[in-house]
Amino acid sequence: MKIIAAIALFFFWFVLSGSTNPLHITAGVIVASAIAWLNPAGTRRIRRVSVLSAVLYVPWLFGRIMKSGFHVSRLILSPTLPIAPELITHKTRLTSDGELVALGNSITLTPGTITVEVAPGELLVHSIDEESRKDLLQGVFDAKLGEIFLSREDKL
Repeated sequence: MKIIAAIALFFFWFVLSGSTNPLHITAGVIVASAIAWLNPAGTRRIRRVSVLSAVLYVPWLFGRIMKSGFHVSRLILSPTLPIAPELITHKTRLTSDGELVALGNSITLTPGTITVEVAPGELLVHSIDEESRKDLLQGVFDAKLGEIFLSREDKL
């Protein structure tokens, strides 16, 4: 498994660097091998990613960003500025680092909300008003991301 990771890392490095200089290639092999050897892969639960769900998630998230953008624009342009900011602790069933990063980034990309802190199983989120935190409180983001990240245990 570490050999495959080293090869993948080297290939990624080679594509980005574009250098065929023997010194650079040797450095790339050494660094890719060291990263693969030092990476604690296998100590975490094996995750499978649904590519179809990930591809469908991008336009869905874009739609949420646009909807929230218009909502926040209405708030800003309103003479009364009807905001009700609040910090909420959002409990999630998503557990891996990748899942939590995707969830936090999705929340932050959506206007009106920002992820302030991430801890295992929960996020601290600032929202500008009740409408902005509705999707979060209803678990919409968790459900969509849960479709993308599937553990082997989830499918058994």
